[in-house]
This record gives sequence, structure tokens and C-alpha cells, in this order.
Amino acid sequence: MITHPDKVLFPHEGITKGELASYYEMIAPSMLPHICGRPVTMERYHRGIGEQGFFQKDVSKGFPEWLERVEVPKKGGTVHHPLVCDTRSLLWVVNQNSITPHVWTSRTPHLYQPDICVFDLDPSEDQPSVLRATALALRDLLRELDLTSWVKTSGSKGFHIVVPLDAKADFGEVWRFAHDVGMMLVKRNPEHLTQEFSKADRGGRIFVDTARNAYSATFAAAYAVRAKPGAPVSAPCTWNELERSEVAPRTFTLRTMAGRIADMGDLWSDMGRHGQSLQRPLERLAGM
Repeated sequence: MITHPDKVLFPHEGITKGELASYYEMIAPSMLPHICGRPVTMERYHRGIGEQGFFQKDVSKGFPEWLERVEVPKKGGTVHHPLVCDTRSLLWVVNQNSITPHVWTSRTPHLYQPDICVFDLDPSEDQPSVLRATALALRDLLRELDLTSWVKTSGSKGFHIVVPLDAKADFGEVWRFAHDVGMMLVKRNPEHLTQEFSKADRGGRIFVDTARNAYSATFAAAYAVRAKPGAPVSAPCTWNELERSEVAPRTFTLRTMAGRIADMGDLWSDMGRHGQSLQRPLERLAGM
């Protein structure tokens, strides 16, 4: 049951907690396969996106007995993350005024072996043509390494490019691979790309963020609503749509996704069957 369904979470659009819950209930059949088994961090906004929100990882009290959780080690202790594998659990997360679920790149029971590698393209400035070209260049670089990639809008400023893995490499190997790919991408286009973490050092360039691949790091889940004006959604799209300039980081919203799913279905529905090994790509990178 959703409490206080009339609470307004997106003031400009008048989107309420009830409408947010209805969206997640609608999208659950497409979303759940991509987040099931992944530790979840909730991005919560008790007073709507007009006020400061906060991130919550640990669920040690105030949760129902039926909610599945996973205990993971952290420096100086442990964290109990919620796991979301059914609609009831997803709606419980929403009922905590959590707008965006952020998830790990690994799943239980193999928490130390990621099954995806994520590249987050984060622009410093609004340069849609450069952003689009960068996403396509990353796709092509991964193809050079015989890796197939999928893409989704971030719902914020950029795109997420995802490589499904066979979950045999550990976090260290996946992080090193992602970092080295990012470094190669920057080397090919240093005018527009950077790996500088500090915004002050980016000089207007696109940040090729590969830190999502570290242990316990997270990224916005596929089909997650972002806490931004317009309630944009981090939605899977096709490379053809990107090539034709038909999608931008905030193209899809909470109120347009029902039509999108009706027309396109889950574009990532078969991604899980394409787990790829990093052994040969790492060897190839070393020789590039």
C-alpha cells in the first residue's frame, strides 16, 4: 500500500507519489529482470525534488519481514541493502519516497563478480552532437575488442553504455578494463574527452566516468525515474536511434514511458543472455 499518494514529488509537473508508484508498477515487468539480485541504494526525497534528498543504503530497521535483503561488508562493518525482485518490493522502495533506485553492477550470490560493465558519459556542457559522437565512438571501440554493448539514456546529462559480462572477472579486473578503455577513448579525442574527476579540471570536456565499476559503486537502474524536472527516465534505447539523433539524455519521461514500452517493449530483454568474457579484450587492450 502506498501511503500519502497525493504527496507532490515533482512540483512543476504536479507528479505525486501515487503517480510515481503507478509508473513503477507499470514498468516492473521490464525493470525487474535488470535489477533483481543487485543491492539497491535508495535516493529519497521526503519533501519532493524541490528540497534536498539523501541516499540510503542500509535497511536495518523499519522494513517488512518479507523484504529480501543482502548483507555486504564495508569498512568498519556491514550494510544491509534491500533487494528488489518483485513488484511488491519495488513499491515498498517507492513508498519510502525513493525516486531513483541505484544498483550495483553485480548480483547475489556472486557479489564480487560483476555481470555488467558500465561507462557513464557525463558532459560538462550541452553539446549534443559531441555527446552522440562520443557514445558511438565508445561503441565502435568496444567492437574493436569484440564486445557488444547496449545503451540507455541517463535521464540526466549523458548516456550509459553497458557491456554484459559472464561474471567470471572480479571487480578489480572489470575496473581496470573499463579504465583502460576510457583512457583509450580519451587518447583518441583529447579535445572533447577527459578522465579528470574534478569538474574544475575538465575544461568543458565530457567526463568518461568508469568508476561505476568499483566494488559497491552504483548507477541509476534501467527504467529508473531521475529526480530532475520533468521526471526523466533512464531508458534503454537503440544505437540506430542514437545515430539518427532521435534520443537525448532526457527524451523519455515518467509520463511517456507507457507508450514507449507498448511500442518497443524492453529493448534490453535479451542482454542477459550475452555475457562476455574480458580475458581476450584485456589482452588486446594491452597491445593497443
